[in-house]
Amino acid sequence: MDELTARVRAFAEERDWQRIHTPKNLAMALAGEVGELLAEFQWLTPEQAAAVMDDAEAGARVEAEIGDVMIYLTRLADVLGIDLSKAALTKLDEVATRYPVVEARGSAESAR
Repeated sequence: MDELTARVRAFAEERDWQRIHTPKNLAMALAGEVGELLAEFQWLTPEQAAAVMDDAEAGARVEAEIGDVMIYLTRLADVLGIDLSKAALTKLDEVATRYPVVEARGSAESAR
């Protein structure tokens, strides 16, 4: 994560984008990229969605959109001073406490 954060930060700094990389703008850009990722799955059946990476063209588009999402999420976390890995691990610990295995295993209700 540190290498990715440093490269994304350097990319933005080289282009003097700090002034436009506000939390609001980055969150909006992130939402837009998530929308583009969602568009790749729109109208697919569950089976088609599960096999999307088997199609070279569709898989490449999905991978590119996930890359965009990751870049914007990484940049947003960096601008806000959030350790992205730590935030994710903390959240995972919270969710594990909220949904213990014995109660949540196999339950679609707890997967939401």
